[in-house]
Amino acid sequence: MTEKKRTTIILFSGDYDKAMAAYIIANGAAAYDHEVTIFHTFWGLNALRKDEPLALKKGLLEKMFAKMMPRGADKMALSKMNFAGMGPKMIKNVIKKHNAMPLPQLIEMAQEQDIKLVACTMTMDLLGLQQEELLDNIEYAGVAAYLADAQEGNVNLFI
Repeated sequence: MTEKKRTTIILFSGDYDKAMAAYIIANGAAAYDHEVTIFHTFWGLNALRKDEPLALKKGLLEKMFAKMMPRGADKMALSKMNFAGMGPKMIKNVIKKHNAMPLPQLIEMAQEQDIKLVACTMTMDLLGLQQEELLDNIEYAGVAAYLADAQEGNVNLFI
């Protein structure tokens, strides 16, 4: 019996198109029977944020971060050609026209394929994010947990 292949991805970027690329690769690797981990850190955590605002006790700095960061995958900006928010609308129309999956659906598909979605706890502390603000059925861990997965990885990507 052959050993299962592993793919690990660090999603550092908070850009819609880069997060979409990470999830396309992750879902493709899972379809090829890889064990897949996506470690979300810094701005990549925005892909895991819930859409709805929550009334949580936070300090001033944490409240400011919460207001400035996009709430959920569908509200993330493009890395290029954002055009004051028009770029994401345009790319979403192109995605729909070509019957491709938008980022929120790619995230759902990843969860259905048992891709391990991990939120970096250190970054959550730095940005003042709480578990209640992130999607259900994800894992929480630090860099050591990512490194343990990556050490066994056949494919390791930083996006």
